[in-house]
Amino acid sequence: MKIVERPYQEADRRALLEAGVHPVLARIYAARRIRSPLELSYDSSGLLRPDSLRDVHRAAVLLADAIEQKKRLLIVADYDADGATACAVGMRALRMFGATVDFLVPDRFKLGYGLSPELVELAAQRKPELLITVDNGIASVEGVARANALGIATLITDHHLPGPQLPAAACIVNPNQPGCEFPSKALAGVGVMFYVMLALRAELRSRKHFVVEPNLGALTDLIALGTIADVVPLDANNRNLVAQGLKRLRAGRGQPGTVALLRAAGRRPEEASSFDLGFVAGPRLNAAGRLADMTVGIECLITDDEARAANLAQQLDRLNADRRSIEAQMLQQAMELLKAVPAGNGTFFNPDWHQGVVGILASRLKDRMHRPVICFARAEEGARRVLRGSGRSIAGLHLRDCLDLVCKRAPGLVARFGGHAMAAGLTIAEEDYARFAQAFDAAVDELLPAEARLRTVETDGALDHAHCTLQVARMLDGEIWGQGFPQPVFCDNFVVESQRLVGERHLKLRLVKDGRRYEAMRFGALEPLPEQVRAAYRLGVNEFNGLKNIQLTVEHFE
Repeated sequence: MKIVERPYQEADRRALLEAGVHPVLARIYAARRIRSPLELSYDSSGLLRPDSLRDVHRAAVLLADAIEQKKRLLIVADYDADGATACAVGMRALRMFGATVDFLVPDRFKLGYGLSPELVELAAQRKPELLITVDNGIASVEGVARANALGIATLITDHHLPGPQLPAAACIVNPNQPGCEFPSKALAGVGVMFYVMLALRAELRSRKHFVVEPNLGALTDLIALGTIADVVPLDANNRNLVAQGLKRLRAGRGQPGTVALLRAAGRRPEEASSFDLGFVAGPRLNAAGRLADMTVGIECLITDDEARAANLAQQLDRLNADRRSIEAQMLQQAMELLKAVPAGNGTFFNPDWHQGVVGILASRLKDRMHRPVICFARAEEGARRVLRGSGRSIAGLHLRDCLDLVCKRAPGLVARFGGHAMAAGLTIAEEDYARFAQAFDAAVDELLPAEARLRTVETDGALDHAHCTLQVARMLDGEIWGQGFPQPVFCDNFVVESQRLVGERHLKLRLVKDGRRYEAMRFGALEPLPEQVRAAYRLGVNEFNGLKNIQLTVEHFE
């Protein structure tokens, strides 16, 4: 592993500095290709307009007609944090607009992902007149066909990449569908639903539907949570959406469910950061979909009763603890598998693995191996036993495109798949596992560029001791970070004065640089550090007994 510094244009750094940006932030932002402070001016008026989102006005008319005709609407959600928040945004907004609306989440262990024909049959028992998918549906050709046959119209809102055939839905809103000119292709599913609701509000406004117009800004903490948790690239528009949500949380105006999720983890909503959304609230919400039923998560996000939200958040917190225990056991088993498989292998399967946790396992192995990884677990589809896989990729390989290549070269090998650049899911027959593993590894070897195979850790260079302060740590926590706009990581040379094991899996360190001592942690790693290191680290705040101090979190070392 090699620690490198992110390059930046000195002219950009100087321009930011002269505009009054803090010296540490000026260098960090210049390395993320920010050239002007205007790009960091997060205001709701600066959000992209819905107009260029293909068919968003058709969707608005479809929904406005349904509301006026008092039709029964049913949101078909997904079982991850993006799907849950998208469903909550839809439920809350549509109820504000006077709609008759309910939601349904597929059982991932029985029905799998998306609007399948089986899920349509289940939905039909509720007698809906319009199905609305959130964070899924773009690949549901058969499911939409079944809905049409039953006389149920379908509105698809999704952000995943489409396949060669689009479903015959009444309307599709997806920034990644052919012909859509919306500038931000990185919208999460919750972002797409928010834009549909914005267009619907405008349509209802034109029909003089409102006595008092609802404030959709009240939902931005949900949008921020789903956007960060789904690890979509934080382009300028997504950063602005996240900023609006964090602003509401910090002002004490977050939705009861979001606030309860943070409090269940011991976090203060008034100090909420993008890290809290991605690594604290997001995993707790996801735990419901991984181990149980995402209905618990969605109910937490749509209730206005603070006590009920707190109870549901506690349930999610317990589920997350169970998930961590299962994950640790699976990771240990995977590490044993890793010793037995040839180098370059990127697929893993154990008949005892929990299918709700294989995605996290794939992420952990991907980080360790620096290679795209797919992990499989057994599942049942009717009387047939199949394997469901969840994959994670590294920069340089588009995972969905890789699976598409496998499908073209071996027709019928993959029953179905979907996803995007960094994550994807698929289903195969159990007897085809060995053949798929070979085909996938061959496709990865062909598509992964040589430079992407080199394991490097990008940092923002050295941090002067004058800036290694609580004030700077808090300032960094307050900014917007995430996929494609990474949280700052610094690198410096240290003497390791002491190190000891804490909590069974972590190292507590005391590091020395230029005669100054720093408290530090290395989480989830037991390998002792040598006496002198070049370390890549994050600057953070540690609170103990009510006192706050800076703490370095060592990510990597040379």
